[in-house]
Amino acid sequence: MINLFNYINLPGILQKHFEGLHPWVITGQAKEIIESISTQLNTDEFVIKEGVAIHRNAVVEQHVVLKGPVIISENCFVGAHAYLRGGVFLDHHVSVGPGCEIKSSFLLAHAALAHFNFVGDSILGSRVNMEAGSIIANHYNERQDKLISVKANGEIISTGITKFGALVGDDTKIGANAVLSPGTILEKDTVVKRLQLVN
Repeated sequence: MINLFNYINLPGILQKHFEGLHPWVITGQAKEIIESISTQLNTDEFVIKEGVAIHRNAVVEQHVVLKGPVIISENCFVGAHAYLRGGVFLDHHVSVGPGCEIKSSFLLAHAALAHFNFVGDSILGSRVNMEAGSIIANHYNERQDKLISVKANGEIISTGITKFGALVGDDTKIGANAVLSPGTILEKDTVVKRLQLVN
């Protein structure tokens, strides 16, 4: 079992939904988890419409596409032409730059995507920073065997699924145009260099 608390500091609202589950199970249930959390939100603080909950202090620029369920928390920023779908949770003070796409993912407090990033089926810890053009891939398009395995604590674990991106530990920095392959697990404070492929 991968202990999420070794990688990320979970906010209380997520703890009961994540407890005892592997990260790929969590992202696979992103829609259901976010729908459940949405029922607990304070409507004085959030505007909720068609499965999309936006905190009244968040900034969502023009031409952003939000396909619920989506939660955009306090003091978040979502830049123009971003695309959030498949169940997305942005914790407080998350910044998503212009042209980014996020699918079935959880971004924790103060995480930041620069612009033109893709994050698929992933969990990003607090203060994770992705420079422009960096990608978290969630599917092995190029392989015949598309099942994803992860490496954690020196052990290879088969997920049994074909869609999972990454678990990215708190305070990790990902350089411009870097690519995290499906099933990437990064410890806290990891630095991924620009143009690096994490395979």
